[in-house]
Amino acid sequence: MHKRSELYDNRRDAGRQLAHALSSDRYDVVLSLPRGGVPVAYEVATHLKLPLDVVIVRKIGAPGQPEFGLGAVVDGEPPQVVWNQETLKIFQPSESYLEAEIQRQLSELTRRRHVYIGSRAPINVSERRILLVDDGIATGGTAKAAARALRQANATTVTLAVPVAPQSTLDELATEVGDLICLATPEPFIAVGMHYQDFTQTSDEEVISLLQSADSF
Repeated sequence: MHKRSELYDNRRDAGRQLAHALSSDRYDVVLSLPRGGVPVAYEVATHLKLPLDVVIVRKIGAPGQPEFGLGAVVDGEPPQVVWNQETLKIFQPSESYLEAEIQRQLSELTRRRHVYIGSRAPINVSERRILLVDDGIATGGTAKAAARALRQANATTVTLAVPVAPQSTLDELATEVGDLICLATPEPFIAVGMHYQDFTQTSDEEVISLLQSADSF
């Protein structure tokens, strides 16, 4: 049985601690990975007095084996598609399959964005310094897809900031972002939730409320 290593009371506490390690003059926009990243990013954006938005990532699964990611569709204006070339070579999906999956995930991405922020368009990331925030990283797949998409969208820089992650994953992500900020890299790393006293799933309602509050910054 693994003992919990409670570094943070909850996501809001983690966000406040993370904010103190950051400087507002290095970034233009805070982007959060929903849902769990939003409470963390809200505290960061509030402290730094920066605009806050979400970046939604939808995996494109392999035919018959959706757990294997061929790539991802990432929220933005316009949305970006990033591919995992290794899994594409293994599964060799048809063009028609890929196009259908892209459209399906785009529809879900649009639905989720509408739930979270209504009709407001995503913040333009072109030529802006992006601070990408999540509540923690385990394997890093979602953060990697988001970072690649932001670079494709011509972001000036992408900095990834999280309260906790394994060092091995951070090493893998180092080539995907301009800078990495992580407050803790406990070993052994079992799961992100092991390092929070309260890691209750973030609800859509909380995400909506925080994003609406952030609009008043």
